[in-house]
Amino acid sequence: MELMIVMLIIGILATMAIPIYSRNVQAAKEAVLREDLQVMRTAIGSYTVDKQKAPQSLDDLVTAGYLKAVPKDPITSRTDTWITAQSDTLSTVDQTQGGIDDVHSGAQLTATDGSSYNTW
Repeated sequence: MELMIVMLIIGILATMAIPIYSRNVQAAKEAVLREDLQVMRTAIGSYTVDKQKAPQSLDDLVTAGYLKAVPKDPITSRTDTWITAQSDTLSTVDQTQGGIDDVHSGAQLTATDGSSYNTW
C-alpha cells in the first residue's frame, strides 16, 4: 500500500514537471536562435563592409573566416534551412555588389510569443 502511494506521488510530480521542462527547453532553443541570428547578421555586416560586397551565401562567411561554421537552426536542427534575404541595393558607399543582407530561420512554427520563427 505504501509503495502504491509513493508511486502515485511520483506520477503526480512527473506530470507537473514535464510541461515545465518542455517550456524551458523551448525557451532555450529560442534564445539560441536569437543569438545565432544576431551573430550571422553581424557577420554579414562585417563581411559587407570589409569586402565592399555582400556575401552571396552563408558559406561565403565561413570561407572568409567570419563564421567557424554555419550554425544549426535550433528549431529545425538543420544547417540548410536558413532563409537568406538577397538585395541588390548597396548599403555602403564603397559596396560594389549586392547579395545577402539578412537571414531568418526556416522553421514554419510559432514561437512562444505568438510570432513565426521565420519572421525573426
